[in-house]
Amino acid sequence: MTQNLFDIASVPSEGELAENLLSYKNITIKRIVSSDRLKTDTFCQEEAEWVSLLQGSAEIVMNEERYRLQKGDSLFIPPLQKHTIAKVEKGTVWLAIHIYGEERL
Repeated sequence: MTQNLFDIASVPSEGELAENLLSYKNITIKRIVSSDRLKTDTFCQEEAEWVSLLQGSAEIVMNEERYRLQKGDSLFIPPLQKHTIAKVEKGTVWLAIHIYGEERL
């Protein structure tokens, strides 16, 4: 089955729309579409995460450093690393790969 990462029905007016594209062993790949109206929650996940912006822009704060991401940029977030999405452009499309410590069923 094929999928087009840019085949998006609509951009949410608030928050994010996350869609699991693939789960295999200890990896989950998600497409996330963001509105420009996000809560500035701080995340701290058990799994590692690699994100890449396919479209749009965003700012992530991690380790007191601000990462300004544009289309094509990527960022690795280690497990148990606190990070905050400080700003995001409406319609930003992320490809997120979550890497778990062990295989998930």
